[in-house]
Amino acid sequence: MSMSVWTRACRLVSRYLSEGKRLDHLLEAGSANLEPGERRRCRFLVYGVVRHLALLDAALKAHLRRRPRPLLRAVLLVGAYELLEDPEATPRIVHHAVGQARLLLSAREAGLVNAVLRRSAITLREWASDRDEGPSAMARRFSHPEWMVRRWLAAWGSEATKALLAWNQRPAATHARVVGGRDRTPLPPFFRETPWPGFFRLEQADWEVVERMLRAGEIYLQDPATRLAPEAMAAAPGEVLLDLCSAPGGKALQLAEAVGEEGRVVAGDLAGPRLERLKENVARHAPGRIEVVALDLGQPLPAQLERAGQPTVFAGVLVDVPCSNTGVLQHRVDVKWRLRPEDIPALAETQLRMLRHAAAVVAPGGRLVYSTCSLEPEENAGVVERFLAESDGAFALEQAVRSLPWESGCDGAGVFRLRRREA
Repeated sequence: MSMSVWTRACRLVSRYLSEGKRLDHLLEAGSANLEPGERRRCRFLVYGVVRHLALLDAALKAHLRRRPRPLLRAVLLVGAYELLEDPEATPRIVHHAVGQARLLLSAREAGLVNAVLRRSAITLREWASDRDEGPSAMARRFSHPEWMVRRWLAAWGSEATKALLAWNQRPAATHARVVGGRDRTPLPPFFRETPWPGFFRLEQADWEVVERMLRAGEIYLQDPATRLAPEAMAAAPGEVLLDLCSAPGGKALQLAEAVGEEGRVVAGDLAGPRLERLKENVARHAPGRIEVVALDLGQPLPAQLERAGQPTVFAGVLVDVPCSNTGVLQHRVDVKWRLRPEDIPALAETQLRMLRHAAAVVAPGGRLVYSTCSLEPEENAGVVERFLAESDGAFALEQAVRSLPWESGCDGAGVFRLRRREA
């Protein structure tokens, strides 16, 4: 690994600690000029640090007299993460970290890196055998906020919570869905079969080949859990459907395949970067088959749709609402450090408002599919139950599907199909 990748990772970690920006945005901007292999290594180091942040910080803090400045802390964290991943290589890892520290930090700080990493390596090895099942110990061992661990212990119990925490701490697998069905695309040997039709796990992938297939619109990278909402829609050929909060577009692509050439999918999201990304993905994977429009789900939809020249009622409406993301922490490793306990009830209120607006454009007898990538009951059944209670029989629940990562082997999700009463 070149020196530049390691030091780049340290600088990105330092920026994350100082600025608190979303990690995916930070990495996209901060590693854009690296070669593909270097970019993956940089991502591995930065994501690994943030994924294990509480454990690494605790191990380092045990050997620090005062809180280090962000860049020094970042150097220590990157080194400590490498020690966690490969404890047998401690001398080599420490030697390399100290060499890099001399380039990035003062001579005194480089000496501190040497001493603290050597002692932290011992601490991490000792903690590896810790099996304390108290909330505080589990929060440290699995690097999650303690409030989150306590919440899940109350909801799921000890064994399920440990399974979920362990799942979140594993690097996420990369899955690809073959757009339009497998017959169109001869698949490389590193595409591995999965239990989910059309989805393949990429193992030791040739990323030049993957990039070429993505540019050609042959595949789309998405977790298998994303299939649940489009499947719940049970779309029929020729139907006209609306996909709300559609970006980056994976669900809209699946809906377009289901309604076929005679059908129509309108995909909406807020104007801005997300909408532009949606347009790019639609142009690449389904040109001419999906109409992309700017829609604000925080406001009533009929007038917005009419101004955009779109229908104001649909046979089916899918609304994949913004949520706490607690079902996708394996992919979005920084979310757990941003989320606060009070965010969950606040999100549930926003989700209920969005569901109301989506319901207003469902045709009589049509389907309304509500989905989240949250594990929290308040954002899933809680929102749906409140909506049904206030709908006075206008909608009925037909199907509820839940994906629990430690059981399903893919991201967490909640999906609910509601049917509007015939006029």
